[in-house]
Amino acid sequence: MSKTTIGADGKCRCAWCDSAPEFNAYHDTEWGFPVTDDRRLFEKICLEGFQSGLSWRTILTKRENFRAAFEGFDFHKLAAFDDKDVERLLQDAGIIRHRGKIEAAINNAKRACEMIEREGSLAAYFWRFEPDADEVAIPQTMSTSPTSIALSKDLKKRGWKFVGPTTVFAFMQAMGLINDHADGCFLRPVIDDIRRSFVRPV
Repeated sequence: MSKTTIGADGKCRCAWCDSAPEFNAYHDTEWGFPVTDDRRLFEKICLEGFQSGLSWRTILTKRENFRAAFEGFDFHKLAAFDDKDVERLLQDAGIIRHRGKIEAAINNAKRACEMIEREGSLAAYFWRFEPDADEVAIPQTMSTSPTSIALSKDLKKRGWKFVGPTTVFAFMQAMGLINDHADGCFLRPVIDDIRRSFVRPV
């Protein structure tokens, strides 16, 4: 994402939003807000995997199709998908028809079920990787971080796929583990306030 400018209406008008107006609602109501809901966390890490090599605009416009195809990203249901489901999904023009990414989402659903048993929740696990304030770079200047590298490495060790450091960093930005709204963005202080009162999962 590029540095933010502010429009006459006081809203963020960064290049990210201006290049695709449909991003405005996503930026203003979702991106960077802290999330503890396991299904939403799982959905996002999967969608970031599907984005690999593509634009978020492509994924966002297909998000409802993904939700329909992947059982609303209920990882308990998705974990039961088999080879027939993979072949069916490869025929679904509403999603990204990439075998490796589809198989990764199913694999990751199984790994998510395992993580629930070991960690109690996905949220408890992911929020352990929230970086300290002095470890966070200037907003929107990095595509990876020491923490995203560590999280990526740990996920891969646990058998997750399509969770490279850049993918994981984008996940951390979107799910509010860091506040990466640019200086001058109207949401940056809003997110800061939310984060101050936010109860981290344990």
